Amino acid sequence: LQQHLDRLSTSAQRLDFPLDLDSISAALHASVQQADTPVSRIRLTVSRGPFTGLAFPSPDASHFLIEVAPYTEPGDAERKDGIDVVITPNRRVNPLSHLPQMKRGNYADCLYAANFAREQGVREALFVDENDRLLEGATSNIFLARDDRLITPALGNLVLPGIVREQVLEIARAWGLVTEERDVQINEIYSADELFICNSLIDILPVASCEGKGLNRGELWLRFLVALNEKTETISA
Repeated sequence: LQQHLDRLSTSAQRLDFPLDLDSISAALHASVQQADTPVSRIRLTVSRGPFTGLAFPSPDASHFLIEVAPYTEPGDAERKDGIDVVITPNRRVNPLSHLPQMKRGNYADCLYAANFAREQGVREALFVDENDRLLEGATSNIFLARDDRLITPALGNLVLPGIVREQVLEIARAWGLVTEERDVQINEIYSADELFICNSLIDILPVASCEGKGLNRGELWLRFLVALNEKTETISA
């Protein structure tokens, strides 16, 4: 939770956005206690309040909304078989903008990409820039494994600092794996030992194919999934 709130706070600071983290944290804990489904998805939205023209409303007009809804986790078959992905036809917003670094409500590019994936009958769509560099998924971060190295696109203007992304990197370093955060060309995924995506809802899912072309499968993703689950159980306890 603290990592999510820290990221929210960073985004709010960049927009000079009023934020009462103590109230939000208390409300989130209360919402968890009231959840009546085995697994739930919690969505937090913070608003400045009503606008008149382009002037920011008064800070005391800000409010937040917490939505709790049932969530179905990826099944064993999907993890065993791996998922299929495609390259999204749209770009990851204006490359001169710093806004993709923020967890924000304007998901137009991601919504388009995610809907494109659904229309193609696959789980995820991957963003690639004009130089064929792999960025991230519509709703996920991406990792490649090759020759005992863990590789992921570097954070920057077009890659969101995912919470699970950072946890995977922390685990990898604790294991002594070599980690690389760098530019990744899209064609590298076809020679990688394995490819997997991650976010706070799916945890980790292995990728079986991209654009209908099969990818190498490995077991490193499963080691990370087990480690993440153990970490979550320790925190919950």
